[in-house]
Amino acid sequence: MTWSTPLARRSKTLSASLGLGEKLFASSEERRFADAIESGLETVEAGLLKEVAFADDMADVTSRYLLEAGGKRIRPVLTLLTAQLGEGATPAVITAAQAVEITHLASLYHDDVMDEAELRRGVPTAQHVWGNSVAILTGDLLFARASKLVASLGEGAIKLQADTFERLCLGQLHETIGPRSGDDPIEHYLQVLADKTGSLIAAAAQMGVIFSNAPEEFEAPVVAFGEKIGVAFQLIDDVIDLAEADAETGKTQGTDLRSGVATLPLLFLRRAALTDAASAELLARIERNVDDLEGPDGEGSSLEQRAADEAELAAAIAELRAHPVTAQTLDEARRWADDAVAALAPLPDGPVKKALTKFAEAVVDRSR
Repeated sequence: MTWSTPLARRSKTLSASLGLGEKLFASSEERRFADAIESGLETVEAGLLKEVAFADDMADVTSRYLLEAGGKRIRPVLTLLTAQLGEGATPAVITAAQAVEITHLASLYHDDVMDEAELRRGVPTAQHVWGNSVAILTGDLLFARASKLVASLGEGAIKLQADTFERLCLGQLHETIGPRSGDDPIEHYLQVLADKTGSLIAAAAQMGVIFSNAPEEFEAPVVAFGEKIGVAFQLIDDVIDLAEADAETGKTQGTDLRSGVATLPLLFLRRAALTDAASAELLARIERNVDDLEGPDGEGSSLEQRAADEAELAAAIAELRAHPVTAQTLDEARRWADDAVAALAPLPDGPVKKALTKFAEAVVDRSR
């Protein structure tokens, strides 16, 4: 068999997951590495379909809903990738990869209820289709399935999963209640991102090391990498949120701003508004337009007035996108990505380190 067909398939899968393309897989060693990741991911994917199946018809439909809608599978790919530091995709590694993806999937159902989101992965969110209660219970069922998988891996895996779940919940709680008096809003927000996103990515990478029986000293570097790259990923999402509406995903421009999430560009704008009149004026317009569209008055406005409010908000978001605070957010994302790469220094040179480094670069270069 020639390399052409499997290489094209590998590049497509790894590109979708980690932003890695064919240029990474130049040597025979790197091609074998890519084959191992691809083969493991196919096994994980087949297992995911099995693990989210339920005998109850309703639970079966709702639990499969977001899985079948797509997703990049970043977390299981990272588990499979770091497992190449040890014995590769062992049965325990495959189980761990499935568990972290199901945990992530469960968190999406809950997040969408908390954020009152209308779209996820280009389809209406679960609560938009079935209501909040069904969406929350579906997330709970998926957390239970993930816990069953983790339990089969032993006490250490159970503790790691519990610690990660605790951080996921604390991150959501702290985002919901916001910074307390005396807290720095920007530091508070970055910690929320580390808890909500970075913790599970870090756990995914750590499980790959643990369950492939890789050297124990590789755990700390991949954990640090995972948490930092998770923060960088979300900061880039903050910038992408300001882009014009995405025809492919259906995501509305300024989705996070509209739902009341103070992303980093807005937090930077609030800080700039303390000393800059133009920033203060832009901030006031954004907050006023969001209130007009989302508040009781907005709900009762005429179609013409709502269209005018939408146009004003779109113009304000465009100004925010062009404001120096957005470039500042990009710089912050690059700093976190650079720190993530620096954390990999103790790892041996080779395909794993190279792939993780390229992934970090791809994170800050992505446009969606």
